[in-house]
Amino acid sequence: MPIDGGSLATTLASQTPALQPQAHPSPVSAIGFHGQGGTLFGIQIVNLFLIIITLGIYSFWSRVRVRRYMLSQTEFEGDRFAYHGTGRELFNGWLKAMLIFALPLTVLGVLQAWADMESGFYALLQILAYMIAVFFIPIATVNARRYRLSRCSWRGIRFSFRGGVRDFVNIYVKGWLLTLITFGLYYPIWQNRRQSFLLGDSYFGNQRLAFDGRGKDIFLGFVLHLLLTLPTLGLCWVWYGARVQRYFAAHTLFQAARFRSSATGGGILGLWLVNALLFVFTLGLAWSWITVRNARYYLGHLAVVGDFDVTNVTQEAQSATATGEGLSGFLDLNFDLG
Repeated sequence: MPIDGGSLATTLASQTPALQPQAHPSPVSAIGFHGQGGTLFGIQIVNLFLIIITLGIYSFWSRVRVRRYMLSQTEFEGDRFAYHGTGRELFNGWLKAMLIFALPLTVLGVLQAWADMESGFYALLQILAYMIAVFFIPIATVNARRYRLSRCSWRGIRFSFRGGVRDFVNIYVKGWLLTLITFGLYYPIWQNRRQSFLLGDSYFGNQRLAFDGRGKDIFLGFVLHLLLTLPTLGLCWVWYGARVQRYFAAHTLFQAARFRSSATGGGILGLWLVNALLFVFTLGLAWSWITVRNARYYLGHLAVVGDFDVTNVTQEAQSATATGEGLSGFLDLNFDLG
């Protein structure tokens, strides 16, 4: 019996399952770190020699050399980052910070030397010195971030930070007071507000990063870890730190893409334990390898998920001085990459 072509096509079409459009997974762009502990050790041992023979003055240039190495070994989308700061900038910033921060504290120290230690005036001077330190922390945080981002680039495009100092001082002082009044319960809300400010006003070229995290999302986890502090001898806070790191990354956006961190509490604890053993058994000589291990772990667990387009990103370099960098050094604030 002859087969009708039209009927055959209709029959085959009816028996073939309809093809459904497939959802394409979001592209994942990993961040890689290629640094070697031996190379960094070579840089740091030369730095140490030069710091000694210059009575410490070379320390500003040594920090620049380490930062340049660490950023030059960090890769994203096939291209390395670059650091453009100079030792002279850091040295000048340190001198200005000396005048801004050290001068009032020196005056208070002289007054304390004259005052009776049992008097109320002595206690007032101590409170004033403490308040000055607390007030300068947010100033140093903002200005150090402004300086360091302005000296970092990727594919020739500079990063920048454009947040206002006054805004962050308000966030910091208010958060500090509310955390004190609520016996620490306000801390996760404050933590989220700081992150929102520091990321929400950060730029890559003319493109602004965004942050949509909410403090209440990490509040219950914070309370849970408070309750677990004694039973776990405080180790639970390593897991809290990893959890917050993953949350902050997931709520950081660049265009339509989000960051993703896969760091875990167990992974970080293992990293710290091995680092501690390396430090103790080498009497600190393994510090370069520890620095590289940290960078490999944290950057190796960070990725950007989703679509973004950097072809339209244009340069919008912002000026920044290194005074905040000098202040952060006085206050021992850890913002460094290496």
